[in-house]
Amino acid sequence: MDKIKFGTDGWRAIIAKEFTVENVARVSEATGLWLQKNYEKPTVFVGHDCRFAGELFMETSVKVFLKMGLNVRMSRGFVSTPMVSLAANRFNCQIGVVLTASHNPPSYNGYKLKADFGGPLAPEHVQQVEDLIPDACTIDYSNIDLDAHLEGGKLVVDDIETMYVDHVKTNFDLDAIQSSSLKLIYDAMYGAGQSVLPRILPNVDLLHCDYNPSFMGQAPEPIGKNLKELEALIKSTGSFDCALATDGDADRIGMFNGAGEFIDSHHLILLLIHYLVKYKGQSGKVAIAFSVTPRVKKLCDHYGLEVITTKIGFKEIASIMITDDILVGGEESGGIAVKGHIPERDGIWMGLIIWEFMAKSGKTLDELIEEVYQIVNPFKFERSDLHITEELKQGIIANCKAGKYEGFGEYTIRNIETIDGFKFFLDDERWVMIRPSGTEPVLRVYAEAPTLEEVRKILKITEETICA
Repeated sequence: MDKIKFGTDGWRAIIAKEFTVENVARVSEATGLWLQKNYEKPTVFVGHDCRFAGELFMETSVKVFLKMGLNVRMSRGFVSTPMVSLAANRFNCQIGVVLTASHNPPSYNGYKLKADFGGPLAPEHVQQVEDLIPDACTIDYSNIDLDAHLEGGKLVVDDIETMYVDHVKTNFDLDAIQSSSLKLIYDAMYGAGQSVLPRILPNVDLLHCDYNPSFMGQAPEPIGKNLKELEALIKSTGSFDCALATDGDADRIGMFNGAGEFIDSHHLILLLIHYLVKYKGQSGKVAIAFSVTPRVKKLCDHYGLEVITTKIGFKEIASIMITDDILVGGEESGGIAVKGHIPERDGIWMGLIIWEFMAKSGKTLDELIEEVYQIVNPFKFERSDLHITEELKQGIIANCKAGKYEGFGEYTIRNIETIDGFKFFLDDERWVMIRPSGTEPVLRVYAEAPTLEEVRKILKITEETICA
C-alpha cells in the first residue's frame, strides 16, 4: 500500500488513483487513533466541499469514526472549509475534517485537519496523525447505519451554513454594503461559497454559482489566469465596482477592481491592515508567509506594527495567531485571516471586509489602493507555475542551495533569504523567488517590480536562466 503523506495543507491525491475510499478510511483510522491517544471521549466534525464524490468520502470517514466509538458531528451537503473550522470551535470538537482539495485541479480530492481553536491542526500534530496511518484500514465499517447512530445520538447533523451566516451578520455592517451604490459581483468558481454568499448579500450579482463537481475543467484557484470569464464580464459591461472570487473550498480570495484588473493578495493584505488600523483603530502584530511582499513590513513600520515572517502554509500562521495578538495573518496564495474571526483563511470574510471598507469610505478600490501606495509605493506582482520534470526541478533547487545563481539577465542578486524557498532581492523594489509547491508537482516562480511589464520580464529571464 502506498505511503500517504500530508503536504503544506492536508493530504491531496487524484480521485480513484490514490484518493480512494480505502485510503480515506486509512487516514480516518489514523485520525481516530490520534484523537483516542490525546483526548477522553473526543468529538470530531466532518464536512465536504463540492468536489466529486465528496459525500461518499465524508460518509466513509464518518463511519470509521463511529465504528471507533467517537462522537461525530457532520454537515449535510457541501460546505466551505471556514464553516467546518468554525463548527469545530463552536461545538467544542477536538478535530475537524474537511474533504477538499481546495484549489487543486478537478481530478483531485483531499483531507484537511482542523484543530479545536478553529484553524489548521498544528504541523507537529499532523505529523503524528500521518505516522499512525496503517498500511490497510483495520476498521470494519461496512455495517455502520448512519440513521441508527443519528437516533442514538452518537451522530449529530448540524446546519453550519446558517451558523456561519449568523456569525457574519453579527460582525459586519451588511446594511452599509447593501444600501451603498456599489455594484458588486461574486464568482464562486463552482466552489463551496456558491450558496452562502447570496444568503449574506442577496443583491450581489453571481457567476459560476452552480453545482459542478468538475469545475468545468478549471482548477478553482482565484488567480488572474483562472478568472478570465469574470474579467471579460467586468470589462464588457463596465458596470461593476468590484468583484470577489473564492476557491473550491472558499478559503482563498481573489478580487478585481472596476476596470477588470486583478488585485492580488499582497494588495489585499495591505488594504486590510490599512483599514483595520487607520479606519477602525485596531492594533496587533502582522504575520505573513515568506512569499508575501516586503511592502507589508514598510506599511507596518509606518503604523508601528511588528511583523512576523513564517514558512509557507497557513498552518504556520495559525499556530502564531492562537498564541499571539495577530491583527492580520496572510499568505501570497490568497489565504488571509484577521483578528475577531477564527484563525483561519476565509475568502468570503476577507471580501466582506474590503466591501465594507469601500461602502463606508465611499471610495473606489483603486482610491483605497492609492492610499496604501502613498506609504509603500506602487508595485505589481505575478507568479508562474512551471510544470517541469522532477529531475529538472530538483536540479534547480540544488543550484539554488549551492548559490550558483549570481543574477538573472541584467539583474544582479543583492541579497538572498531562505526561510522557505529562495527569495532573491534584486534591489529595494524588485525581487524574485523560487520554491517547489507543497500541494502540486510544480515549481513556483514569484516576482515583484514597480510595473507589470517589468515583473513579466523578470519572470521570463529567471525561467530562461534556471531552465537552461
